[in-house]
Amino acid sequence: MPTAGQSGKTPPRGKRADAQRNEQALLAAAAAVFVTSGVDAPIRRIAAEAGVGMGTIYRHFPTRSDLVVAVYRHQVDACAEAGPTLLAEADSPFAALRAWVDLFVDFLVTKHGLAKAMQSDGGGFDALHAYFLDRLVPVCARLLDAAVEAGEIEPGTPPQELMRGVGNLCIGRDSDPDYDPRRLVALLLRGLRTG
Repeated sequence: MPTAGQSGKTPPRGKRADAQRNEQALLAAAAAVFVTSGVDAPIRRIAAEAGVGMGTIYRHFPTRSDLVVAVYRHQVDACAEAGPTLLAEADSPFAALRAWVDLFVDFLVTKHGLAKAMQSDGGGFDALHAYFLDRLVPVCARLLDAAVEAGEIEPGTPPQELMRGVGNLCIGRDSDPDYDPRRLVALLLRGLRTG
Protein backbone atom coordinates (compact mmCIF):
# COMPACT_ATOMS: atom_id res chain seq x y z
CA MET A 1 0.00 0.00 0.00
CA PRO A 2 1.45 3.43 -0.88
CA THR A 3 2.44 5.59 2.06
CA ALA A 4 1.80 9.28 2.43
CA GLY A 5 4.72 11.55 1.61
CA GLN A 6 5.84 14.72 3.45
CA SER A 7 2.88 16.63 2.02
CA GLY A 8 0.51 14.11 3.59
CA LYS A 9 -0.81 13.07 0.17
CA THR A 10 -0.59 9.57 -1.20
CA PRO A 11 1.60 9.54 -4.33
CA PRO A 12 -0.33 8.75 -7.53
CA ARG A 13 -0.07 5.19 -8.75
CA GLY A 14 0.96 4.38 -12.28
CA LYS A 15 -1.41 2.59 -14.59
CA ARG A 16 -1.45 -1.18 -14.46
CA ALA A 17 0.28 -2.95 -17.34
CA ASP A 18 -3.02 -4.22 -18.77
CA ALA A 19 -4.53 -0.71 -18.58
CA GLN A 20 -1.51 0.69 -20.43
CA ARG A 21 -1.81 -2.03 -23.09
CA ASN A 22 -5.53 -1.28 -23.49
CA GLU A 23 -4.82 2.44 -23.83
CA GLN A 24 -2.12 1.83 -26.46
CA ALA A 25 -4.42 -0.55 -28.37
CA LEU A 26 -7.19 2.05 -28.25
CA LEU A 27 -4.91 4.81 -29.51
CA ALA A 28 -3.62 2.67 -32.39
CA ALA A 29 -7.15 1.54 -33.31
CA ALA A 30 -8.56 5.07 -33.08
CA ALA A 31 -5.73 6.43 -35.25
CA ALA A 32 -6.40 3.77 -37.91
CA VAL A 33 -10.15 4.43 -37.86
CA PHE A 34 -9.65 8.22 -37.93
CA VAL A 35 -7.37 7.93 -40.97
CA THR A 36 -9.99 6.00 -42.93
CA SER A 37 -13.21 7.51 -41.53
CA GLY A 38 -12.37 10.80 -39.80
CA VAL A 39 -12.66 11.84 -36.18
CA ASP A 40 -16.45 11.48 -36.23
CA ALA A 41 -16.20 7.70 -36.71
CA PRO A 42 -18.42 5.70 -34.33
CA ILE A 43 -16.79 4.89 -30.99
CA ARG A 44 -18.21 1.37 -31.32
CA ARG A 45 -16.04 0.86 -34.43
CA ILE A 46 -12.91 1.95 -32.54
CA ALA A 47 -13.75 -0.41 -29.68
CA ALA A 48 -14.20 -3.31 -32.11
CA GLU A 49 -10.92 -2.48 -33.87
CA ALA A 50 -9.10 -2.39 -30.51
CA GLY A 51 -10.80 -5.55 -29.24
CA VAL A 52 -12.17 -3.84 -26.12
CA GLY A 53 -15.59 -2.90 -24.79
CA MET A 54 -17.16 0.54 -25.00
CA GLY A 55 -16.74 1.00 -21.25
CA THR A 56 -12.98 0.63 -21.61
CA ILE A 57 -12.88 3.49 -24.10
CA TYR A 58 -14.93 5.79 -21.86
CA ARG A 59 -12.82 4.87 -18.82
CA HIS A 60 -9.68 6.01 -20.63
CA PHE A 61 -11.22 8.82 -22.69
CA PRO A 62 -14.46 10.26 -21.22
CA THR A 63 -15.11 12.48 -24.27
CA ARG A 64 -14.43 12.24 -28.00
CA SER A 65 -12.22 15.31 -27.66
CA ASP A 66 -10.09 13.50 -25.04
CA LEU A 67 -9.66 10.59 -27.44
CA VAL A 68 -8.80 12.78 -30.42
CA VAL A 69 -6.22 14.76 -28.42
CA ALA A 70 -4.66 11.54 -27.10
CA VAL A 71 -4.48 10.11 -30.63
CA TYR A 72 -2.89 13.35 -31.85
CA ARG A 73 -0.19 13.25 -29.15
CA HIS A 74 0.32 9.50 -29.70
CA GLN A 75 0.84 10.03 -33.43
CA VAL A 76 3.18 12.99 -32.90
CA ASP A 77 5.25 10.83 -30.55
CA ALA A 78 5.22 7.88 -32.97
CA CYS A 79 6.33 10.14 -35.85
CA ALA A 80 9.09 11.67 -33.73
CA GLU A 81 10.36 8.28 -32.56
CA ALA A 82 10.20 6.78 -36.05
CA GLY A 83 12.63 9.29 -37.57
CA PRO A 84 15.85 8.03 -35.96
CA THR A 85 14.77 4.39 -36.37
CA LEU A 86 14.07 4.86 -40.08
CA LEU A 87 17.37 6.67 -40.55
CA ALA A 88 19.23 3.78 -38.92
CA GLU A 89 17.39 1.02 -40.79
CA ALA A 90 16.56 2.40 -44.26
CA ASP A 91 18.70 1.77 -47.34
CA SER A 92 19.45 5.49 -47.62
CA PRO A 93 18.65 8.77 -45.87
CA PHE A 94 16.26 9.68 -48.69
CA ALA A 95 14.43 6.36 -48.25
CA ALA A 96 14.17 7.16 -44.52
CA LEU A 97 12.82 10.63 -45.32
CA ARG A 98 10.27 9.18 -47.76
CA ALA A 99 9.09 6.60 -45.19
CA TRP A 100 8.88 9.25 -42.48
CA VAL A 101 6.86 11.57 -44.71
CA ASP A 102 4.44 8.67 -45.36
CA LEU A 103 3.90 8.36 -41.58
CA PHE A 104 3.52 12.12 -41.39
CA VAL A 105 0.80 12.00 -44.08
CA ASP A 106 -1.17 9.45 -42.02
CA PHE A 107 -0.83 11.75 -39.04
CA LEU A 108 -1.96 14.81 -41.00
CA VAL A 109 -5.05 13.08 -42.35
CA THR A 110 -6.10 12.42 -38.74
CA LYS A 111 -5.07 15.89 -37.57
CA HIS A 112 -7.40 17.72 -39.95
CA GLY A 113 -10.44 16.75 -37.88
CA LEU A 114 -8.82 17.82 -34.63
CA ALA A 115 -9.89 21.47 -34.55
CA LYS A 116 -13.52 20.52 -35.17
CA ALA A 117 -13.42 17.83 -32.49
CA MET A 118 -11.97 20.25 -29.92
CA GLN A 119 -14.39 23.03 -31.02
CA SER A 120 -14.05 25.96 -28.61
CA ASP A 121 -10.84 24.87 -26.87
CA GLY A 122 -8.54 27.16 -28.88
CA GLY A 123 -5.92 27.20 -26.11
CA GLY A 124 -5.74 23.41 -26.10
CA PHE A 125 -5.32 23.34 -29.86
CA ASP A 126 -2.54 25.95 -29.67
CA ALA A 127 -0.70 23.91 -27.03
CA LEU A 128 -0.95 20.80 -29.22
CA HIS A 129 0.36 22.70 -32.23
CA ALA A 130 3.38 23.86 -30.20
CA TYR A 131 3.93 20.23 -29.08
CA PHE A 132 3.75 19.15 -32.74
CA LEU A 133 6.40 21.68 -33.80
CA ASP A 134 8.70 20.97 -30.86
CA ARG A 135 8.65 17.22 -31.49
CA LEU A 136 8.58 16.97 -35.30
CA VAL A 137 10.55 19.87 -36.77
CA PRO A 138 13.89 18.61 -35.33
CA VAL A 139 13.21 15.09 -36.64
CA CYS A 140 12.42 16.36 -40.14
CA ALA A 141 15.53 18.58 -40.01
CA ARG A 142 17.70 15.60 -39.09
CA LEU A 143 16.30 13.53 -41.98
CA LEU A 144 16.77 16.38 -44.45
CA ASP A 145 20.34 17.01 -43.24
CA ALA A 146 21.23 13.32 -43.58
CA ALA A 147 19.86 13.22 -47.15
CA VAL A 148 21.80 16.40 -48.03
CA GLU A 149 25.00 14.96 -46.52
CA ALA A 150 24.50 11.79 -48.58
CA GLY A 151 24.16 13.92 -51.72
CA GLU A 152 20.61 12.64 -52.33
CA ILE A 153 18.76 15.94 -52.14
CA GLU A 154 19.57 19.57 -52.78
CA PRO A 155 20.39 21.63 -49.69
CA GLY A 156 18.26 24.54 -48.56
CA THR A 157 14.83 23.09 -47.77
CA PRO A 158 13.76 24.23 -44.29
CA PRO A 159 12.00 21.43 -42.38
CA GLN A 160 8.94 23.56 -41.57
CA GLU A 161 8.60 24.44 -45.26
CA LEU A 162 8.60 20.77 -46.28
CA MET A 163 6.16 19.88 -43.50
CA ARG A 164 3.85 22.75 -44.49
CA GLY A 165 4.00 21.69 -48.15
CA VAL A 166 3.09 18.12 -47.26
CA GLY A 167 0.35 19.43 -44.99
CA ASN A 168 -1.12 21.59 -47.72
CA LEU A 169 -1.23 18.60 -50.08
CA CYS A 170 -3.16 16.63 -47.44
CA ILE A 171 -5.91 19.23 -47.02
CA GLY A 172 -7.97 17.99 -50.00
CA ARG A 173 -8.61 14.69 -48.19
CA ASP A 174 -11.21 16.38 -45.95
CA SER A 175 -13.61 17.21 -48.77
CA ASP A 176 -12.82 14.27 -51.08
CA PRO A 177 -12.36 10.85 -49.48
CA ASP A 178 -11.14 9.49 -52.83
CA TYR A 179 -8.24 11.95 -52.89
CA ASP A 180 -4.96 10.33 -51.88
CA PRO A 181 -2.32 12.98 -51.21
CA ARG A 182 0.51 10.44 -51.41
CA ARG A 183 0.86 10.75 -55.20
CA LEU A 184 1.44 14.50 -55.00
CA VAL A 185 3.64 14.15 -51.91
CA ALA A 186 5.80 11.69 -53.88
CA LEU A 187 6.15 14.31 -56.64
CA LEU A 188 7.13 16.91 -54.04
CA LEU A 189 9.82 14.61 -52.64
CA ARG A 190 11.12 13.82 -56.12
CA GLY A 191 11.55 17.55 -56.62
CA LEU A 192 14.05 17.59 -53.74
CA ARG A 193 16.32 15.05 -55.43
CA THR A 194 19.68 16.09 -56.82
CA GLY A 195 20.45 16.01 -60.54
